[in-house]
Amino acid sequence: MTRMGEASQTFGRPSLSAVIPATDAPRSLSRCLEAVRAANDPPEEVVVVNECALPGPAAARNDGARRSGGEVIVFVDADVLPHADAFVRIRRAFEDSPATVALFGSYDDAPEADGTVSAFRNLLHHHVHQQSAGPASTFWAGLGAVRRDAFLDAGGFDSGRYRTASIEDIELGARLAHLGEVRLDPGLLGTHLKRWTLRGMVATDFSRRGLPWATLVLRDRSDTQTLNLGWRHRLSALACLAFAAAVPMRRVGVAFWSAATFVALNRSFYALLLRRRGAGLASAGVPLHALHHAVGIAAASTALAMHAGKRLFRREPPVS
Repeated sequence: MTRMGEASQTFGRPSLSAVIPATDAPRSLSRCLEAVRAANDPPEEVVVVNECALPGPAAARNDGARRSGGEVIVFVDADVLPHADAFVRIRRAFEDSPATVALFGSYDDAPEADGTVSAFRNLLHHHVHQQSAGPASTFWAGLGAVRRDAFLDAGGFDSGRYRTASIEDIELGARLAHLGEVRLDPGLLGTHLKRWTLRGMVATDFSRRGLPWATLVLRDRSDTQTLNLGWRHRLSALACLAFAAAVPMRRVGVAFWSAATFVALNRSFYALLLRRRGAGLASAGVPLHALHHAVGIAAASTALAMHAGKRLFRREPPVS
């Protein structure tokens, strides 16, 4: 672990400890640290967790939080460059609202990575978060802050269940929401440096996001409407299902109206793609977005089947 500075408590002004998980020795770490140090009113302390023996980012973040001393812990992914005003916004939010236990932001709309898939995936994250400002029942650890007391009371990230990068921050957010207010600040921004491939996107959307997220919803019997589970996302998924069912049956009218509904529901996102990267990305964004929803449907269906199987197994009478 690398530790720079030491947090000290000041009256009325929360001290910050930035915790950066870097167990896989990412090449972007130096740029992330440079952005943190160069920010306005930077954290009093920066903790880089680079012990490769730790089983995943959830465990790394817990370890960094345990070793830090700030009143507010700011989690920053090693491939994110916080904007210059990020820590000013964080301090102000916690100072102005004692009821706020956690705050998180989003990627900005200027991702560095070249390529259609990278631009699409990073701008999709930006758009979803920008449309969901205000109170939330989730959390994002790419650039998110938590009061130390609330983090400890909630028990930190579930490093036993999530041993690879997954939805450990979402699950933590659901617990934090029972302790106070969690807020999404759309002005709290960071530039994402990650390069995406189509294969990597599909794998992440299914096994690291969709399946564990659906499993979590079924486990807790929750009906969250935040972020990717909002009404627009659900209607888009239904439009994708209708289109997929209509094509092999040669129901041209149904297929057309399903596709038109899908585009209409997500027109603000495609307008963002057009504005930021031109007609090429806007055109490619529609099928990529449909694929994203299709993978989500597959993940949710798999989770439902697994959940039903477990319930059936538990109810099965013993063999006499």
